[in-house]
Amino acid sequence: MIKVGIVGGTGYTGVELLRLLAHHPEVELRVITSRSEEGVAVADLYPNLRGHVDLKFTVPDAQALAACDLVFFATPHGVAHALADEVLAAGARVVDLSADFRLTDIATWESWYGQAHGAPHLVDQAAYGLPERYRSKVCDSKLVAVPGCFPTSIELGLLPLAEKGLLKDQRAIADCKTGVSGAGRGAKVGSLLCEASESLHAYGVSGHRHLPEIRQVLSDAAGSSVDVTFIPHLTPMIRGIHATLYCRSDLSQEELQQLYQQRYADEPFVDVMPAGSAPSTRSVKGSNVCRIAVHKLAYSDQVVILSAIDNLVKGASGQAVQNMNLMFGLEETCGLNHVALMP
Repeated sequence: MIKVGIVGGTGYTGVELLRLLAHHPEVELRVITSRSEEGVAVADLYPNLRGHVDLKFTVPDAQALAACDLVFFATPHGVAHALADEVLAAGARVVDLSADFRLTDIATWESWYGQAHGAPHLVDQAAYGLPERYRSKVCDSKLVAVPGCFPTSIELGLLPLAEKGLLKDQRAIADCKTGVSGAGRGAKVGSLLCEASESLHAYGVSGHRHLPEIRQVLSDAAGSSVDVTFIPHLTPMIRGIHATLYCRSDLSQEELQQLYQQRYADEPFVDVMPAGSAPSTRSVKGSNVCRIAVHKLAYSDQVVILSAIDNLVKGASGQAVQNMNLMFGLEETCGLNHVALMP
């Protein structure tokens, strides 16, 4: 059994990790931390876990975490830097759900996240946890940086084109809609029901901090710089991301469909839908699946790719568990074959 600890268990990604790991056949939950909820039973804060998780929240303790085989960090950016170093030095492995180790260029990270990087010596050790692109690196790594939710939906949607060099000399556009849970569990005016309900608005238009991550991965896949315009929108739903991706190609609808089907044929968590389809966010709610549909507009070189994920599962905690499975040589789908919730 893999002895697992979670740092930062009171947020939505933390409770989603607990939901997925509670019945994972190869996992033993040992530690769940929260400074604000020390001593509180997990099931008292999250009643959905009654009868499934009997731990209490404790303050982060490097010695207790080091006794685990793997530690998930479901914390705000900057928190994992110091503790991750101690945990790794003790021989445990780390899967970080924040952005602390996603970007390979430290100056770029510091510019976008507005703080000095606390563990620059660990950046080169981190594998970017998008298994569909970096599976072998994840398998060999002791430190994995889980991609952001928006980047996951966009990168999976555009990877087949980037890898074939079909995004050169153009600017791809990513028009993305997200549910309110993406803003986290903390109290914010913009997340209030009266503010978010019956409304839709764009944010981060002048520059969102997920943008350098998206460019980094797609440029690596293409072997040259890939330019992307990324605009996120907040929608009045709890879970889900829908990415509508625009680019140009001379490939026909049949050729594009074949490209995507072949690229993801062996990927257990990417579902390329039949031509003419349109994935919805509710079709992936609660699951670790990214559903993709590719469209070629008639009498045009315009290509539209539709990509839908659950931001808390494939966009965060589910992908984190997927990476854990790879790091420990388990079946990649272990504990993750959940059918999406309908309606």
